[in-house]
Amino acid sequence: MSTSEPMPEDAGAVYRRYLSAVLLHGHAGAKAVGLGATDLYALNILALDGAMTPGELGRRTGLTTGPTTRLIDRLEQAGYVHRAADPHDRRKVVVEPTARPGGLDEAMTPARERIGALIEGYSPEQRAVLFDYFTRATDAYREATAEVNGRRGR
Repeated sequence: MSTSEPMPEDAGAVYRRYLSAVLLHGHAGAKAVGLGATDLYALNILALDGAMTPGELGRRTGLTTGPTTRLIDRLEQAGYVHRAADPHDRRKVVVEPTARPGGLDEAMTPARERIGALIEGYSPEQRAVLFDYFTRATDAYREATAEVNGRRGR
């Protein structure tokens, strides 16, 4: 579709179905390895962005202090994270990922293979557009999340 072509009338519904499918797949993957969805999302945040304070992890997951502590306790007890002294301020603690949930790759492989095959069907130029979109949409969603969280805190 070129930029001069109009958006389909149901573009919003198509996009919402896509987001729902991604979200529900994440929930299914988490359940398959014995985790809650928030636990898996927290592990993903740590795996992608590295160690962070419990406060930062709470902000990133949208959890308050108590639920964040329980989340970290669950993940630490399962052996997926550990608490360590912050290398920049030894009075603080950071949460570091230590392991991936067993069976997670197996649970996620069917979707990865299907999406990989789908992406391979696009030309290199189309793939560049897709990955540009993923990158820019990530930033847009992070900014929108911060905005919503800012409104909620008023």
